[in-house]
Amino acid sequence: MTAVDTNVIIRFLVRDDAKQAEIAYRRLKQAETSREVLFVTLIVVVETIWVLETAYGKSRAEVLDSIENMRRMPVFEFEKDEVVERVVTEGRTGKADLADLLIAHSAQSSGCNDGITFDKGAARIPFFTLLA
Repeated sequence: MTAVDTNVIIRFLVRDDAKQAEIAYRRLKQAETSREVLFVTLIVVVETIWVLETAYGKSRAEVLDSIENMRRMPVFEFEKDEVVERVVTEGRTGKADLADLLIAHSAQSSGCNDGITFDKGAARIPFFTLLA
């Protein structure tokens, strides 16, 4: 299995560099044709969220739609897909930072009961306890 880096995902989603976007599209099409599955790590998911929000000013709904659409594509397999699904679902109804949600759900799926943070926003997620 081949892993996909964030920059390939961003070129595919945003098409901000025509040459690289075309190369990314052709590679994904090749994978689709040969029924190859490309692996998307949680780190790539969090980087994609961050880049789409900060560098491209995408709305929360646009970011979540992008992730959800990618999850539906047979060419992609997400690390801990159930975690990504929970982030997309909760991200649509709550106001918590998407990266913080991903951190919390990833930690929970790895057996953690809670988390500690200095981030007051993250501490609004029931998983986290604010250190003071």
